[in-house]
Amino acid sequence: MTETLSALQHALSKGRTTSEALTEAALACAGTGEGPRVFTRLYGERALAAARASDLMRKAGFVRSPLEGLPISIKDLFDVTGETTKAGSVALDDAPAATANAPIVDRLLAAGAVLVGRTNMTEFAFSGLGINPHYGTPLNPFDRAGARIPGGSSSGAAVSVTDGMAAAAIGTDTGGSVRIPAALCGIAGFKPTARRVPREGCVPLSTSLDSIGPLAPSLTCCALLDAVLSGSGESVPVPAELAGLRLAVPTTLALDGLDDAVAASFRRALDTLSRAGAHISEIAVPEFATLGSLQAKGSFAGAEAWHWHRALIARAGDRYDPRVLGRIQRGAEMALADYLDLVAARKAWIAAVEARIAGFDALAMPTVPVIAPRIADLAEEAAYGATNLLILRNPTLINFLDGCAASLPCHRQGEAPVGLMVAGAGGQDRRILAIGQAIEAALAPSRAA
Repeated sequence: MTETLSALQHALSKGRTTSEALTEAALACAGTGEGPRVFTRLYGERALAAARASDLMRKAGFVRSPLEGLPISIKDLFDVTGETTKAGSVALDDAPAATANAPIVDRLLAAGAVLVGRTNMTEFAFSGLGINPHYGTPLNPFDRAGARIPGGSSSGAAVSVTDGMAAAAIGTDTGGSVRIPAALCGIAGFKPTARRVPREGCVPLSTSLDSIGPLAPSLTCCALLDAVLSGSGESVPVPAELAGLRLAVPTTLALDGLDDAVAASFRRALDTLSRAGAHISEIAVPEFATLGSLQAKGSFAGAEAWHWHRALIARAGDRYDPRVLGRIQRGAEMALADYLDLVAARKAWIAAVEARIAGFDALAMPTVPVIAPRIADLAEEAAYGATNLLILRNPTLINFLDGCAASLPCHRQGEAPVGLMVAGAGGQDRRILAIGQAIEAALAPSRAA
């Protein structure tokens, strides 16, 4: 089910398919192949009942939104009434059931989406690799024989879309957890400005950095979902004009360590955009190089994760993935004064970066500097840690900026998936979606070649 949401909605409107048929197909896919590793819970008959209700409403002339009747997966971080939210862990198996839906779940249901299930993820969302020892790791669809990572933390979300288990998926993004799996699996993903989508009813990783966004076959699909998740009800932005568009490519940090496949795909994409009339400027962003030193005494993710997890670790720490547990426990080492220093430093850093990029319409950079590595190559702790930091590096810059960003595929058909990230300052969500759609359309012919 890799058709766009608009194509599926058109087929529904013309009577060429039904929500029940789409949902049956999604559930059938989820019952085979990667399915058992993609979902921590399938809704089965409950999803089919919702699909039948959607079909009845359509027959009566009621179509609630462009999501009406479409099967959508949600990451295992969001509360659903009557269910325990496990966050890809087993440490919460005995936690009480949610007494209310997360706001984004209510918004999806009100829009007529059919929830097919909860998707697997890195435990507690604390890694960009997507590896989960409790439920298994969904394999990257590009090279299952090679057993490559899907990217994380929204690993199951991405694979649910690529494998036809959902028309689209909802994930979270604290340091790239929507954009990374989207890039490595060859689909689109959108990280909104954090405040754009309500985060209540979602197990937090970092309250300073968390955001909620969609993964889907195209960026236009992501824009449709963003209108529902944000509650804005806005129409999809009109694609920007590429001619005269000013794109800044940061040379500081963001282009370091690119592998050959990523470098070639990214450069080819920039050449295509330049021929279409976009003005590409390589610029230094020295602030990017200071991010590591700003967090030398601790990070938001570490300190804020420790705040949320410390009681759970005290009673169930032996049930955590040791790699996740260790990263959370390091958050206990950050002093309050150092945390407050980081809050102030971030404010100044954001102001400096925003001033530096103010003359451009958007930033453009590779979403991830390497193609998806093999799981077997990450067995050693040193390799796991270094690869995790490398894969998180570029997306994290935008989370720290409190910005918004889209990742869209820029590789050729049959090649290893590579994502191009288009990013802007906080609050520029619709502008970034408009620019991203224009870039997506411009790249389509060369990607199919």
